[in-house]
Amino acid sequence: MKLKLRLLLVLTILVAVLISCSAQEAVPVVEEAAPVVEEAEEVEEAEEAEEVEEAALLVSGVPFSRDQLEGMDMVVAEATKKDGSTAEYTGVLVSGLLAEAGTEGETIVFIASDGYETEAAKSDIDACADCIVAFDGDELRMVLPGFPSNVQVKGVVGISVK
Repeated sequence: MKLKLRLLLVLTILVAVLISCSAQEAVPVVEEAAPVVEEAEEVEEAEEAEEVEEAALLVSGVPFSRDQLEGMDMVVAEATKKDGSTAEYTGVLVSGLLAEAGTEGETIVFIASDGYETEAAKSDIDACADCIVAFDGDELRMVLPGFPSNVQVKGVVGISVK
């Protein structure tokens, strides 16, 4: 009987050890807080993106809002349409915008909202007294009298110089 009691005691201890080994403790997960510097950078980037979104026209990285453009000296330019008729447009001189943005280079790239891009020589644009970024309803358009029609970009959102 003593042998049975010892054997039962050993088996009980063995079962208790096996049960305790198989039970796993949950390891607490410690989440690190994001550094404040990163949050400040994200806010700054969001503000910059917001400024660019509010810009009606980006000239070599310098954003111009519609209100800023409308507050500049206006010029009226006459342009011939594809059908041969003429139309008057009001807008801001391209050369004035380029000067305001402090651009340097030899070639101007006009960028439309649909991604279309075209180029013109900066010297030709500087020599043009009627080359304007015109207000055409809710969008802007290039009115460049004497230039080919492929340079007369509708829905212009950017001008860069290279």
